[in-house]
Amino acid sequence: MKNIKLISLDLDGTLLDSKKRLSPKNEKALKDCIARGIHIVPTTGRTVDGVPSAIKEIPGIRYVIATNGAVIYDMKEQKIIDSRTLDRYRALEILQMLEPCPVMYDPYINGRGISEERFLNHMDEFGLPKELQDMVRATRDVVPNIIRHVGENSCPVEKINIFFKDSVSKEQIRKRLKEISGIVITSSIPLNLEINNPEATKGKGILRLAGYLEISPNHTMAFGDGENDISMIEEAGIGVAMENGVEPLKKMADYITKSNDEDGVAAAIEKFVLL
Repeated sequence: MKNIKLISLDLDGTLLDSKKRLSPKNEKALKDCIARGIHIVPTTGRTVDGVPSAIKEIPGIRYVIATNGAVIYDMKEQKIIDSRTLDRYRALEILQMLEPCPVMYDPYINGRGISEERFLNHMDEFGLPKELQDMVRATRDVVPNIIRHVGENSCPVEKINIFFKDSVSKEQIRKRLKEISGIVITSSIPLNLEINNPEATKGKGILRLAGYLEISPNHTMAFGDGENDISMIEEAGIGVAMENGVEPLKKMADYITKSNDEDGVAAAIEKFVLL
């Protein structure tokens, strides 16, 4: 049995239930790990700002791997300890390609999503459930024109998120994006794509944080459910997939736990860590 010292946790579809809530049982499991000196690390496609306060305010949770590994953030020191962002000109190339397409897109800059009213007022058309719509509104800054904002902003882009109305348009855009060099393309829910710097993956993020903390990758554990979690499931000492996860992830995992609505995180932690 591995001596687990760091547990990396995807949020949506993994640690959080379908209503975006942290269950009492999962919360207790996290606190029990922290009491044993284990690092609990939210590892998400969200920005640092988008991590729910119910998680960030648990005493002992210090580090966050955000925007799929583009940012590793120390909440105690309130500083970025590692970043792997998109070049602003590469980001503009992608956004300009997306502009005439029937999609909703938002780049992430300085820990916040950037959106427009025309997108936020029509999220129903992209199949976003109410809980996700609420989260999007809470974590986006509204600007008149995204492309102009990115062009005028000197800050690099952490990630570009794209929502689609149907799977056909998603695959068409994915095919076009594959022609652009210097990016990595993943997905976290059925009708989205997420564009990052090739070094910004959850797997590389967990390795960089483990190295920073002088922890062997063999002593790490990771939980996920989506395509963008595959890299960290591969890299972690123990990779755990949720029962509700996508099939490619489940095939890669060392263990498949219960679903996110059945406290699957707590179940696996009790099995492998809290012995």
